[in-house]
Amino acid sequence: MPQPEGAELDRIRAHRDELRGKYLKPLADRGLAPTQGVHHIALVCRDVETTIKFYQELLGFPLVELVENRDYAGSSHFFFDIGNRNLLGFFDFPGHDHADYQETIGAVQHLALSVSAEQFAAGKAKLEAEGVEYLGPDRGVEDSVYFRDPNGVGIEFYREELAVFDGERLMG
Repeated sequence: MPQPEGAELDRIRAHRDELRGKYLKPLADRGLAPTQGVHHIALVCRDVETTIKFYQELLGFPLVELVENRDYAGSSHFFFDIGNRNLLGFFDFPGHDHADYQETIGAVQHLALSVSAEQFAAGKAKLEAEGVEYLGPDRGVEDSVYFRDPNGVGIEFYREELAVFDGERLMG
């Protein structure tokens, strides 16, 4: 997909600046969100066992539940502990012919997972040892490694503390 250039790029950047000025509140003025946070993110997988092996065996996220989906007979709903009381969930839908992952409106572009410097190095080494292709650190971003799970979902190991982006604290 071609990236915007010239006058089009200038318009996009000017509009972003307008939006920042109009909507972005200083940290001290933001208040609290009206929820407790994300309970779980639910994604669709092609194969339950392959997904479990990737997330538990390769990435080290413990499988904490595996049940039948209450909305679709035969479908599994399962969860991984991804740290800090956060869950990553998956469904499978036996009998459905799902298209391969596509980056499009409404799709998950990637999940950015906060890791320490030690976890970053260990995770990158494990990806290399298992032959998992990844991008990064590159593009001037030394703190990120990007790869895809067996379902095409983008994963980022982000060597940054939670609630911090590019060294700036976004939440109190």
